[in-house]
Amino acid sequence: MKRSFLSTLLFLCTVALLHAAKVDVQHVHPLHWWVGMKQPELQILIHGKNVGQCTPTLSATDVQLIRTETTANPNYLLLYVDTRNARPQTFDIVLRGKGLNGRIPYTLKPRTPRTVDSFTSADVMYLLMPDRFANGNLHNDNIPHLLEPKANRTNPDGRHGGDLAGIARHLDYLADLGITALWPTPVQVNNQKSHTYHGYAITDYYQIDPRFGSNEEFYALVDNCHCHGIKMVMDLVFNHCGSNNFLYADRPADNWFNFDSRYVQTNYKIGSVSDPHAAKADKALAQDGWFVEPMPDFNQKNPAVMDYLIQASIWWIEQAGIDGIRQDTYPYTDLEAMAAWNERIELEYPGFNIVGETWINHNVGVSFWQKDSRLAAPRNSRLRSVMDFPLMYLLNSVVDEETDDWDHGFARLYDYLTQDRVYADPMNLLTFLDNHDTNRFQSTPEAAQDIDRYRQALTLLLTLRGIPQLYYGDEIGMAANKRQGDGALRQDFPGGFPDDEQNAFSPEGRTARQTAYFDFTRRLLHWRKGNKAISEGTLIQFAPKDGIYAYSRQVPGRSCFVVLNGTRHPKRIGLSRFIESLPSPIAHEVLTNQDIAIGDSLSLAPRGIAIFDFK
Repeated sequence: MKRSFLSTLLFLCTVALLHAAKVDVQHVHPLHWWVGMKQPELQILIHGKNVGQCTPTLSATDVQLIRTETTANPNYLLLYVDTRNARPQTFDIVLRGKGLNGRIPYTLKPRTPRTVDSFTSADVMYLLMPDRFANGNLHNDNIPHLLEPKANRTNPDGRHGGDLAGIARHLDYLADLGITALWPTPVQVNNQKSHTYHGYAITDYYQIDPRFGSNEEFYALVDNCHCHGIKMVMDLVFNHCGSNNFLYADRPADNWFNFDSRYVQTNYKIGSVSDPHAAKADKALAQDGWFVEPMPDFNQKNPAVMDYLIQASIWWIEQAGIDGIRQDTYPYTDLEAMAAWNERIELEYPGFNIVGETWINHNVGVSFWQKDSRLAAPRNSRLRSVMDFPLMYLLNSVVDEETDDWDHGFARLYDYLTQDRVYADPMNLLTFLDNHDTNRFQSTPEAAQDIDRYRQALTLLLTLRGIPQLYYGDEIGMAANKRQGDGALRQDFPGGFPDDEQNAFSPEGRTARQTAYFDFTRRLLHWRKGNKAISEGTLIQFAPKDGIYAYSRQVPGRSCFVVLNGTRHPKRIGLSRFIESLPSPIAHEVLTNQDIAIGDSLSLAPRGIAIFDFK
């Protein structure tokens, strides 16, 4: 009787399973993972119709299911597993529920041994927008299933067709220029209705946008960059995502996004975060408000949200071998949650550098966001590198002024650098003349005729402290003003697209003016490469006097002395007051490429420059 009952029960269970619907799984993130992580706990997010009604088990005996979390939306299941004793393998996540069943194969891979070689002050970073740099594959210009399916170069706010293949095609150009780190704006899927070219509304954190290429093409691009001596810096966005990201469109719960997933715009008053007098309401709205409506703002106080985002960044480091991260809109994020992210990256990849976009117009505000800032204590962002926006504004203006001894021209730059003690690590500041959100350094074609302006600003950028960043086209004098719209700031690089009349990638295709820009940039970049006096040296600056600004960079065995004429008049300069920065009577003058004897004086043309290299 007992045996008959068991047989009947087994038969009924078998029939039930045969009639159970297969679970419709739409997303499993991360796509796979690795054994041997310092933090062995892994969140596996499963998204599919009514998957939250299932009970999961694992087929692996050495992977422990710690806990399962469901959400208000039954279409989610969060598995937390312990991989500390796991071996590389593919196991099944078995899902069973009322009327549902399914098996999801999940792979744990062995980690690839690697030495972190992240970006430092020894590098020069090149920022480009993949859509506007070069089109190397015409077949991915139009992707019918996406919401913005077609490339249209006549629309300054539309997609133009640039892609990863276009970048790969011009790595020789970047290496010849002297670039050692590449920062493309985000390359993950942005399946929004418009303005998708810039990449800052990510709709899938684990897939490359097909209009740029594939994941495999990105991995190959990283490898190709490394073969050219170029590091890859990935642009990530943790403050917000695109409104068509499944995490928002079919969100796990309203508490995954700020203001319970309702659009409330930020006040953009990010200074309130470091303001000792700030109203709580201002501070909350600054960080919790949405940047714009199509970009829902993540609730980073929700641990599940941060688990998801942290793992996404680790996935790209481990899978693609990227060398650094640039994190967008950093002061709009939650400081403590992002500090935990920085700590996790440092745990897994010691020395891995991350720079945060800290668009604040004064050094006190910027310094608050850098790791170990005394001004932020006892809070600590753990963020190694921040962006020196105040220096950008100075470099764009001081070269247009007549320098005096007090408060015009290079005297203002001198005063700014006297305040470097507010920074915990001035050498780890990202410095730049412009980027994709600002006026180009040469804001009009007329201004671009004045190459002396660029020469002085670039000399300062490449020889002062920090990690210099160029914006694509700076090296050929591309000009644009933000009043023309963001699309104008992000115009196509000439020669990057098949029907271009001019090709500025080749020496023969450049105009005389573009050649002058390029040659000056290339000379300085190649001289800077491997120059430890510039990348590691002490900065000693002399107070401007009679329109002249001078400083040196020094390490044992090598020093460089830079002197600039901040006036529109020729100058003859006595050198006796600079003697502490002139260690030898013979120096190599970098711009003329000549060895010269250092005398008692030096003549400089209007807006002239001299760079002396003592070895």
